[in-house]
Amino acid sequence: MTKLTHRLARSLEALARTLRRYGRDEAKVLVLGGVRSGKSRYAERLVAGHPHLVYVAPGLPPSADDPEWAARVEAHQARRPHHWTTVETTDLAKVLRTATSPLLIDCLGTWLSRVLDEVGAWSGQAGWEQRLDERLEEFLAAWHEAKVPVVAVSNEVGSGVVPATVSGRLFRDVLGALNNRVSADCDQVSLIVAGRVLDLQ
Repeated sequence: MTKLTHRLARSLEALARTLRRYGRDEAKVLVLGGVRSGKSRYAERLVAGHPHLVYVAPGLPPSADDPEWAARVEAHQARRPHHWTTVETTDLAKVLRTATSPLLIDCLGTWLSRVLDEVGAWSGQAGWEQRLDERLEEFLAAWHEAKVPVVAVSNEVGSGVVPATVSGRLFRDVLGALNNRVSADCDQVSLIVAGRVLDLQ
């Protein structure tokens, strides 16, 4: 019984630390997970108590050309409370710097995919590497300076097989490095696996 009591006390203490951290104005949280892991739902639960929240959607807007993607976007939209404000943009640095309400960014993977397109990585345009570095560093600086609570969702891409294409390997490597940088500047990092939450220390 003593061991169980001690384990319960440690769990409650860890929860209290998390709640105290998230209650601070500067709290930053990264939620990682694979496809359909439940990472977005968990992130939404984390911010559910905020009366005013900005949901930042940096992915591609829904399109009739891709009904499967449109259905995914619609499902996410349907879950959002009416009092949340949605901002669709790839300029995450600007959103972070000008925010006056808590933010939920979902997700860094879809954002990176669009940024890679915008800097010309997919088409191999000259100088895309430098343009990409500048965009990533601009985002990371704004993340560091954020003055409001921020929860960012991102894909955990390091556990699968090596992608067969150059573009797939590029995306995996850049997102993995980005997740590392964001994680290093967070108050809390959680990994979602099959709907279960693993708090990373």
